[in-house]
Amino acid sequence: MNVPSNWFESFFHGVVVDLWLQAVPPEHTREEAARLERRLELAPGAEVLDVPCGAGRLALELAARGYTLTGVDLSAESLAHARVASETHGPDEAGRVRWEHRDMRDLPWPGRFDAAFCTGNSFGYLDDEGDLAFLQAVAAALKPGGRFALETPMVIESLLPSLKDRPWFKAGDIYLLVANEYDAARGRLDIEYTFASPAGIEVRRGTHRAYAYRQLTELMETAGFDVTVEPGWPANPMLTVLGRRR
Repeated sequence: MNVPSNWFESFFHGVVVDLWLQAVPPEHTREEAARLERRLELAPGAEVLDVPCGAGRLALELAARGYTLTGVDLSAESLAHARVASETHGPDEAGRVRWEHRDMRDLPWPGRFDAAFCTGNSFGYLDDEGDLAFLQAVAAALKPGGRFALETPMVIESLLPSLKDRPWFKAGDIYLLVANEYDAARGRLDIEYTFASPAGIEVRRGTHRAYAYRQLTELMETAGFDVTVEPGWPANPMLTVLGRRR
């Protein structure tokens, strides 16, 4: 499967954004936000970085809990939805969130944040150097001792045993067929996504770096974090690595 290395720059628009807007019910977002509060040990009024933030569902939920959020994403369309969603919240909540249109490695706020998180399927788009640059940028944006939660399914020990060739998913009125190809030589999972929506059929492709457990924790340590892993993995396919900036 031939996938450009910069695939993510043009992937997140149209039907992809529409699917993600319908994919996660509000109660799940509330549960995720509560877990992040515990994992990050957030103090009242903490300033938190969500990168990449997509359409901002977690940032908005955490803002509703009294925290100050900065959401960073490269998808202008996702951020447009985040800004519209902000307007439906009260002025106090909306005023606690700032949206930034930029690359996830471009975090020009040295030592600003009490905590940061990267959740879902958002890590591993880049090559090893790019992933390290992202982690280093997060570390630099945190205050000393600040905590970072990295959640990813792209860890070989849990990914490969459960990997299906062509699983189907449905979100709202959109169906998604995923065709997976794992390339061991590159350590990457190449994916062809076929979206079926009322607007028709559309095919897009992406590629994710899949790290062995030790590779991922070493990458975070190199970036400047002391690392722990949340219990429950690999039975839970989503590995959550907790880093504390040195």
